[in-house]
Amino acid sequence: MPVPLLDLKAQYATIRDDVVAAMMKVVDAQTFILGDAVVTLERDIAALSHAKHAIGCANGTDALLLAMRALDIGRGDEVITTPFTFFATAGTVHNLGATPVFVDIEPDTYNIRPDAAAAARTSKTRAVIPVDLFGQMAAVERIALALPGLPVIEDAAQSIGARRSIDGEARMAGEVPTIGTFSFFPSKNLGGYGDGGMIVTQDDRIAERLRRLRVHGGSRQYYHDEVGYNSRLDALQAAVLSAKLPHLAAWSAGRRRNAAHYDAAFADLAATGVVTTPYVAPENESIFNQYTLRIASGKRDALQAHLKAHGIGTAIYYPLPLHLQPCFAYLGYKKGQCPESERAAQEVLSLPIYPELTRQQLDEVVAGVTSFFH
Repeated sequence: MPVPLLDLKAQYATIRDDVVAAMMKVVDAQTFILGDAVVTLERDIAALSHAKHAIGCANGTDALLLAMRALDIGRGDEVITTPFTFFATAGTVHNLGATPVFVDIEPDTYNIRPDAAAAARTSKTRAVIPVDLFGQMAAVERIALALPGLPVIEDAAQSIGARRSIDGEARMAGEVPTIGTFSFFPSKNLGGYGDGGMIVTQDDRIAERLRRLRVHGGSRQYYHDEVGYNSRLDALQAAVLSAKLPHLAAWSAGRRRNAAHYDAAFADLAATGVVTTPYVAPENESIFNQYTLRIASGKRDALQAHLKAHGIGTAIYYPLPLHLQPCFAYLGYKKGQCPESERAAQEVLSLPIYPELTRQQLDEVVAGVTSFFH
């Protein structure tokens, strides 16, 4: 039985009527830019994230870009972040004229090391962007403590609805930092039927500026306080996301169940050290945007080829860390400067984890992995 890495059709089959009805409501109203559908989603994402404000935008990349613009980050500034992430995290820094400063990751969570971030701070540092990789939150409170007074932009594109215990209280992705950013790319746990993004903050002033920046820098039509962007969340996407949002908690719980099934099934392999199953920090509740194994002894690519031959979808997130990407060669980083990121890039392999997987499909994946090592 083929097992795709992700099967959006399987999800759609369970919610089709709700999604179509929500989309047709927007079509019937003929209100496609901002409007009630976007306001409703912003309200509900703010509530989910325990945030005072949520501001919809065109995509997760723009969410990062707008967040930095709202903090006046630009030419000559430095922004500390991780090289083990999707390109947009650092690409937006570059596109504002600022300089991305890459520091290494923890080897178990893949999230940025707070001590390394603190050591990289200079007089030019204007923000730090931790990334909640694969669905579990970075140590945002430790990062804020290590970098006092520095704005923290939490790239929560992979972690909407994730929790972290901070001082004994459950905190949501996007709740604690200066600004949190989300992506609604279709493959996310809460994905639209196209691009979409959201920014959350507790700060009234930042929220007001973000709302201006997403509509060409103006708070009323044809009057512009500054030069902004055309980055509005599409009303049809907002309607789709609002129809899907009530299912998010159950979908994330399904991903955790599937992860637990894999953990148990791979326990013997993990005991031998040939694979390492995902580590979730005790403070965290992951939403498992990805279930990512580490494959030792240089066998990752061979395992991926083996699984492909058996009809099992996989992906490598990410095969080349950002500090070694050709487009960032001007920064002068060399191989060996972020060793944990480089090692992860050679060892990680993500397996199907979506909640609609059947037991038979899960067992096919397990059989595919275990047969490679026996």
